[in-house]
Formats: sequence, structure tokens, C-alpha cells
Amino acid sequence: MAARSPAQDADTLVSVIMPVYNAEQTLRRSADSVLAQSFGQLELILIDDGSRDGSAAIVEELARRDERVVAVRQPNGGVAAARNTGLRAARGTHIAFLDSDDWWEPSKLELQLARMRETGAMVCYASYQRVAEDGRLLSKVSPPLEVDYRRMLGSNHIGNLTGIYDRRLGEASFQKMGHEDYVFWLDRVRRAGSAVRVPGDAPLAYYLVRNGSVSANKLRAAGWQWRIYRQVEGLSAPRAAWYMLQYIRHALWKRKPVTT
Repeated sequence: MAARSPAQDADTLVSVIMPVYNAEQTLRRSADSVLAQSFGQLELILIDDGSRDGSAAIVEELARRDERVVAVRQPNGGVAAARNTGLRAARGTHIAFLDSDDWWEPSKLELQLARMRETGAMVCYASYQRVAEDGRLLSKVSPPLEVDYRRMLGSNHIGNLTGIYDRRLGEASFQKMGHEDYVFWLDRVRRAGSAVRVPGDAPLAYYLVRNGSVSANKLRAAGWQWRIYRQVEGLSAPRAAWYMLQYIRHALWKRKPVTT
């Protein structure tokens, strides 16, 4: 008997985990892009990580407005701790992530669940658009159609705002370190064997690039990457150096500006 599409399976529930910290300017747009998904069997877990602006009030407002919103508040512990709180609270069969300043296309989850059914994959990702604070389109990131662990060592092809995985892979947590997203998805792909992208180049998510963001510090980011290769993944120095070259090459390609 053919497997039912997750998009049609009443047992499928996607837990979307969103850390919130001083995000009153962008939180509604991000949350609304989740609640407006064409696949509506989801819960949106908003973890207010000790915000000092009006974010907590917005989280409570969203929870009152839509029963699918789960409001959690905790003392400030950073994004990794907030995501881990969300993972512990999640009830879903599938897990996805979105930060409180990024947003999705309405068909994002539906297309990914359908792709997972078609391929049997337990991890799925998508193309996304990098957007400046003033609304300018900076670049579009279209990863390979399929990646395995070795290919992921060369670059994080899974933007955290696009990734979704089947919880049957087993539980996981974010480490409090630079490039924690990358370490997390390395683990997911290693366990799954491979991951697939939704076909087509149309972006399904939008990543807000903030001026002066931590990720903009390229030297620091390179140091984080080297530490991951040597200390987390246990690669030899020559092998780490080879993958480091791949990482640098891909980082430059990913930031290639949009041409008109």
C-alpha cells in the first residue's frame, strides 16, 4: 500500500520552534508567516528568552489569537538554550525552526512534507532569499538537490530557517557555540544518511541580514568553523584544512549579489 502524504496525514504535526529576544519590530511578521501556512497542522512554540522590549506582550497576544501558539517564557540564556527549550516542549512528529526576524512563503511546509513523502527522506530543506534591513534583495541561496554528511562538511547547505526533519531520527539539542545551527544539521544529516531540497529555485524562506550581525564577522566565523572540524567532528588537520577551503569557497558563492 502506498504511503499517505504527510500533508494529508492526520497524525502529522509540525512543531515550529521560534526563539524570541527583543523582536517586537519583526515578531508578528515571522509568526504570521507560520500561522498562514497552507499546511495547518502545526504548533508554533514561541520562547521569549527574557526580552526587555514589548516582545512578551506580543507573544501572549499571539497565543490568545491562535490556539496553535504555545507561549513559553524563560530568563535570557541565548538562542541555543531557547531552541532547546522549544525542542523539549515540542509535541510534533516533525520539527522546523524559524527565527523571529525571518519569514516563510505560505507553501513552505506543504511542499517540504510532500517532498519527504516522495523521496522517503527524513530531512528536507529549501532555497531561500537573503534580504537587507532596508528590503533590498542581497542574494538567493539555492543549495544542491541532495546532500550527504561529506557534502555538508564542505558547507552548511541547510539554512536553519528552511530545515525540517522527521522526529523518528531521534532527539537532538543545540550546543552553545558559534555556528550551532551547522553542528545541529550535521548531526541530523549524518543520522538520516542524506537530506533533500524542494525542487525549483523559488525561495521558500527569507533571511533578514542585519547590519553588524555576528555572522558578518568573517574571521570569527572561520574560527568557529575550524573548531567544529577539529573538536566537534574530530577531523585530522589536513582533512579539516581541505574542508575549510570548500567552506570559504561556498561562503563567497552564497553571498554573490542578485543581478538584475
